[in-house]
Amino acid sequence: MTSSQKNLPDNRTLERSAAAILAAAIGSEQTLHLPGVRERYRRQLEEASDLAYQVLDASDNPALVAGAQWTLVRAHAARAQDARYGAGQLSRGSQRAPTMEDCEDGWQRIEEIVKNAEESAAEARRFAKKLDHPAAAKAAETAEVAARNARQIVNERNHAYTFHTDPGFSFGEGWHVAASALLAGVAIQLEPDKAQCAQAERFLRDAGLGTRLTPYRPRPRTNKQLTAIVAGAFRADPIAAQRTLRTAFLGEAPRPPAVVEWTRRTLAAVPGKKVLVWVRHTKHNPERNTEHAELVELSSLLLRAGLVPVFFGDALPGGSPTLGTFNMTLAWKEPLFQGEDMRRAQLQLFEELRCNHGLVGQLGVTSAGMDGPALLGLPTMYLTDAPNPRLRHWVGVVPNYQEVVREAGYLEVIADTLMRWSSQP
Repeated sequence: MTSSQKNLPDNRTLERSAAAILAAAIGSEQTLHLPGVRERYRRQLEEASDLAYQVLDASDNPALVAGAQWTLVRAHAARAQDARYGAGQLSRGSQRAPTMEDCEDGWQRIEEIVKNAEESAAEARRFAKKLDHPAAAKAAETAEVAARNARQIVNERNHAYTFHTDPGFSFGEGWHVAASALLAGVAIQLEPDKAQCAQAERFLRDAGLGTRLTPYRPRPRTNKQLTAIVAGAFRADPIAAQRTLRTAFLGEAPRPPAVVEWTRRTLAAVPGKKVLVWVRHTKHNPERNTEHAELVELSSLLLRAGLVPVFFGDALPGGSPTLGTFNMTLAWKEPLFQGEDMRRAQLQLFEELRCNHGLVGQLGVTSAGMDGPALLGLPTMYLTDAPNPRLRHWVGVVPNYQEVVREAGYLEVIADTLMRWSSQP
């Protein structure tokens, strides 16, 4: 009696156990969405496969070998499909990861999952050939389709960041996208069929980013990663990074006469050093909106420092808080700053204010609208209830970019900074 004949009962038990475990796993496929079911399903597929491989290693009995091969072709087909599902789920989460490191780590795991799918497909095909049965061939084909679809997820990964062109979306986030493309070469896709699509494309092409534009596709990278990308370039060489952005965003030609004249006419009766006080009043995250009481406090601090508060952004809640201030909140809605070159024109406005009208800094609640001027060198203080995980990347890296958390003594911090701004020649 051969050794395989002696072990026949044990091998038969293993083969039957493998088939039973696989049947239990397949029987749960309609409930994989329920808590804990998919994890158990994966364990069962692995256990059934392990037992079937043990049978193949230990037995040469044709019936047991065929039974183990059937278990394996079906188990590998199921594992390939499950890997396809897992790769799809993880790809969505990875694209939304808040940092590039987390995003890349997620995609590395996806690559490993896809390789598992491809290995399962190869094994399913190997055993299907041995069985030479239409049902086995169909199972192998199912595994191969799943593996190809999983690989397609990796091959079709969207590396671009979206430049939003809907006026209802954060206008300032466009500065993050464009700056990252200029400083790190990231790809950009324009949000199509929105009101400001043409203006956004004009700005990007004028900034020399035409080659970074890619066709719009779903599931882009999250823009939350962009501030860290910009910070990396400033950390390496702040002077070069700022020079690159100024050249691209402002252009090398003199500021347009229309912008110069509009600014002169608007501020003709407002002499002295000035600070932009950004006003935020929107329906999106209203808890972050500017409060009138804080505007009064900030205006008082500015005036005591000998600085003129110039309000900019959304309409003032409750009107101007005190005498001696100047309201430019809705200037950005002027036709001059809403044309095809609206983004560059708005930055040129801030530059004209800085060069010829005494603008020495800006402060306000956290608003991406401030970030364009900040990246070009305008001293900036942003106010926040808690440290901002996205913008903190720039603190101490982008020159003169300061976070002020609303905690005990924060008004003194603002007052000290304003005095420094006021003392600048």
